[in-house]
Amino acid sequence: MKILKNSTFKNVETEKIVKEQVSSIIEDIKINKDEALKKYNLKFDNNDRNIIRVSKEEIEEAYKEVDDEFINNIKIAAKNIEKFAKLQKKSFNNDFEKEIYPGVILGQKHIPVSSCLAYVPGGGYPLFSTALMLIIPAKVAGVKRVVACSPTMKDVAKINPKTLVAMDIAGVDEIYATGGVQAIASFTYGTESIKPVDIIVGPGNKYVTEAKRQCYGTVGIDFVAGPSEVLIIADETANATYIAADVLAQCEHDLNARGILITTSEKFANEVMKKVEQMLEELPTKNIAKPSWENNGEVILVDNLKEAVEISNQYAPEHLEISTANNDDIIDELINYGSLFIGGYSAEVFGDYVSGTNHTLPTLKASRYTGGVWVGTFIKTCTHQVLNKDAVKALGPVAVKLATDEGLHAHANAAKVRLKEN
Repeated sequence: MKILKNSTFKNVETEKIVKEQVSSIIEDIKINKDEALKKYNLKFDNNDRNIIRVSKEEIEEAYKEVDDEFINNIKIAAKNIEKFAKLQKKSFNNDFEKEIYPGVILGQKHIPVSSCLAYVPGGGYPLFSTALMLIIPAKVAGVKRVVACSPTMKDVAKINPKTLVAMDIAGVDEIYATGGVQAIASFTYGTESIKPVDIIVGPGNKYVTEAKRQCYGTVGIDFVAGPSEVLIIADETANATYIAADVLAQCEHDLNARGILITTSEKFANEVMKKVEQMLEELPTKNIAKPSWENNGEVILVDNLKEAVEISNQYAPEHLEISTANNDDIIDELINYGSLFIGGYSAEVFGDYVSGTNHTLPTLKASRYTGGVWVGTFIKTCTHQVLNKDAVKALGPVAVKLATDEGLHAHANAAKVRLKEN
């Protein structure tokens, strides 16, 4: 292995001051509810709204502020996301009951959570695509109350109209004009105007991420996400222009985003790096993408694709692209990734917006133990059991002995009283 371009990226723990600031806001929301919510909305977003919930009239007005092409494009993306989510839902068509021991019937059911919050960021960019990715799978899963929120635009104290339209097309039930730590805390603990939810999903900045971390337990979350990342495995047969474009597509997210290339060809690597520099010159988001690439971008030369696979599995990237002469030879060996993009035409951008897979994915090596947001994020697999007298007679003594051995005598007694009755 040879490092052709090194990275200064460091996965550091959340700063102590961020943790303390987040904790303080959460406690304020728990105690002062709407009063605190409005205070922080004004402080952080210049949002002076008195009524936080978005009205039907605001949604209707948003449609007038976007063009027909945008609406049509959102509908195309929404349709594909919904189709894929419905296919995922079919994997839950396996409720069952089975007698696994004489007189012991066990089973399971898949039950959607009752409510969820789709947190749609609105800071650097209006990420209306995230509204589709969070709301549609929840609706397909069968969540009865799907709520969305997003920070307001600084000048008008309203959610970006494109985001509102996307939320509405996705089928959301309630929309609230709020964001940040105060939103996460409000939907966790509730306020006078906000009813709490069962699970919160969606990305955010380091303050939102820390708020989700601190609120977890009282509310469910998808995962704790960090800066976005793409890792690309390519050989000399790949298209250097495609790869360079995909690296920069990732780097423009924010200053901490990561674009990583692993290749078997030094000539190809140099060609990609050259094209990255050329593209940067004309990129409108150069002020973010350039330092992101310079500080966090990596190019790694390997002897063979087996070595590339090993490194990729160690990185466990959010997005993983492969563009080699024989992609099928390595697919089964790749086990840690949020979403996989196979072949030169399968750019990450399609998954981000319109192909149908979800773009809310695990970062910072979390793909070692979890996948991204999907229908299953909103569904609980719950078990049940039915025992008859014969089962009590056969298994009761076993339960009594095991409970007694653990020193839990009330447990043992719960089995004994049933044995006595028999």
